[in-house]
Amino acid sequence: MRTFPSPPPSDRVSRPSTSTRAIPLTDKSLEDLEEAKRKKKKEKMGLGSLSRVFARGKQRKSLDPGLFDDSDCLSSPTRHSLSDGSEDQLDRLQQVELARMTPMSQWRAGTVQAWLEVVMAMPMYIRTCSENVKSGKVLLGLTDEDLEMGLGVSSLMHRRKLRLAIEDYRDAENGRGLSKAADMDHHWVAKAWLSDVGLPQYSQAFHNHLVDGRLLNSLTRRDLERHLNITKTFHQVSLLLGIELLHLLNFDKEALQARRVQCEHQNVDPLVWTSHRVMKWIKDIDLKEFAESLLSSGVHGAVMVLDPTFNIDAMATALGIPSNKHMIRRHLAEEMKTLIGPARTDTKQDYEGLGLGTPPALRRQNSAGRPPSSTGRHTDDEGSLRRRAVKPPTGFSPRTRNGRDLSCHSSNGSLPRDVRDHTPPRSEGSPIHGYTSIEVTNV
Repeated sequence: MRTFPSPPPSDRVSRPSTSTRAIPLTDKSLEDLEEAKRKKKKEKMGLGSLSRVFARGKQRKSLDPGLFDDSDCLSSPTRHSLSDGSEDQLDRLQQVELARMTPMSQWRAGTVQAWLEVVMAMPMYIRTCSENVKSGKVLLGLTDEDLEMGLGVSSLMHRRKLRLAIEDYRDAENGRGLSKAADMDHHWVAKAWLSDVGLPQYSQAFHNHLVDGRLLNSLTRRDLERHLNITKTFHQVSLLLGIELLHLLNFDKEALQARRVQCEHQNVDPLVWTSHRVMKWIKDIDLKEFAESLLSSGVHGAVMVLDPTFNIDAMATALGIPSNKHMIRRHLAEEMKTLIGPARTDTKQDYEGLGLGTPPALRRQNSAGRPPSSTGRHTDDEGSLRRRAVKPPTGFSPRTRNGRDLSCHSSNGSLPRDVRDHTPPRSEGSPIHGYTSIEVTNV
């Protein structure tokens, strides 16, 4: 048999081995390896926990963001909602509907709270209301002091809003129904109405104070300046005359809109014109280069018709027409005479026919509707454009229905103390009597 010689020892050492050779591990290296494994396991478990938390968050049903909207809250950054769940939300809406369909004296605690949050837009007072007011009967009997001390309503404007609403519901208990002003919530006043009178720059102030139709009806010059920070005299007059127009139409939004639609494309009935409609008229009479100057100026139809001191110079100033543009001013004067003259004449004749002798703006009293004071004094702080105590002329929509005065409040028994204590006499002359140095600007 043939044999092969065995390789030398050097060849056996250098030849690569086909099997994996194990690396010897010391006790220290084993401990390090185990420690690394434990750390890796902890990190993995931590990431898993976080992912599970976020996964659960995604699966949760999101709440209605409107429940936590505190844009209407002045005194508290946190809005207290009646409920967080959809079922409670549905119950709240049912309670609101119940508040609209039943007299206040029949309300339960849940209905009172839903009305306060949704209808009155005052969720900041729900907690104290739930603790103190258990029925509509209690709500009807609240005094101004009760609102301030018991419910914590420190804002004078908020207290007045609640008092006027409660009085309106008290009148409705006799089967008369709520006033038309109840349909004007603070969103409509702050957005639509202020835009119509050409003063949208005050929208935030009106919104913050939750000025609705009833509260709008009670505003005086002092309120505008002190609480709403409206210091320009012409802007104050513009707002008060805008409120006067609402009085003439019984605070009926639908009637107002219907009249505006009828004159949208015809230069008639300027009394109800919005500021935007006045700008359109300026463009129609070939003065479009000046029309944009009326933006945020407060010039609207009621100012043009009801204020006899608003003349060609006032309009030219608002439009920014230079004083040396005589021909343009003459053209404007002729157009204003054609438009405004007949409207003022019709208004004056309507009121003279009722034995009043003056346009409606001259007959406004204070917001409480009290008779004029016998002192004969009239201060500029009190203002002369107040709520009228007379019915409108035949040409306007009546304020009475079935013998009832449909104004927001007909008595002063439940009005705030600050309103009751100030009752200026009826003014004479111009509807802006007391504002002899009225300033009209084109800003």
